[in-house]
Amino acid sequence: MKLPGPLIEGILRRRYKRFLADVELEDGRLITAHTPNTGSMKECAVPGYRVLLSRSENPLRKLAYTLELIRVNGHWVDTHTHRTNRIVEEGLRQGRIPGFSGYEIRPEFPIGGSRIDFLLTRGAERILIEVKNVTLTDGAGIACFPDAVTLRGRKHLLELLRAREGGCRALMFFLVQRGEATAFRPAEEIDPEYAKALSRVAAGGVEILACRSIVTPEENLVGEQLPVLL
Repeated sequence: MKLPGPLIEGILRRRYKRFLADVELEDGRLITAHTPNTGSMKECAVPGYRVLLSRSENPLRKLAYTLELIRVNGHWVDTHTHRTNRIVEEGLRQGRIPGFSGYEIRPEFPIGGSRIDFLLTRGAERILIEVKNVTLTDGAGIACFPDAVTLRGRKHLLELLRAREGGCRALMFFLVQRGEATAFRPAEEIDPEYAKALSRVAAGGVEILACRSIVTPEENLVGEQLPVLL
């Protein structure tokens, strides 16, 4: 997926109130940017890290700048969670995710009291896919999710399990934005209940897939599959 451009480089000074970040631009100006990420952004929202911003010319926007990428351990990390589903959808449509080509794709499929990110259909076959954005590692090169306690995330897991029990194929897809990651695991030290739920649904037949993204200042693509450690 192509990123908005041209992107503007700066240095992160602080992230606060969840959706705000103060960034020092190359000319010394300090601006406030919108941060489209509701998580803790642990390991990423670190003062002093290089960032890339986009700028909107829409006069109705309260904040002209949006935080797009953060440089962490020599890799660009995409913390823009609103983009994650579009990256995965593009990967599905372009056949970048092995085993999931040739399906009709319906985003935002209603199920239970909420929505699952994608319904894939091919003839009578149905696959439900829920997607999560992963920006945290455990310090040993293993990507982890979540970076904060997530009741909503657990709810989605249980919905996938119910769908699987009803005869539908179900998949939990983790898009890992850390270029140095060699595997994926649940962050049980942050949300032990989510980790338990992930193991439970996997035992119940929900498929768990993690793919590392390929992030540059120009684009973000679904890359290679990573081992999942439960």
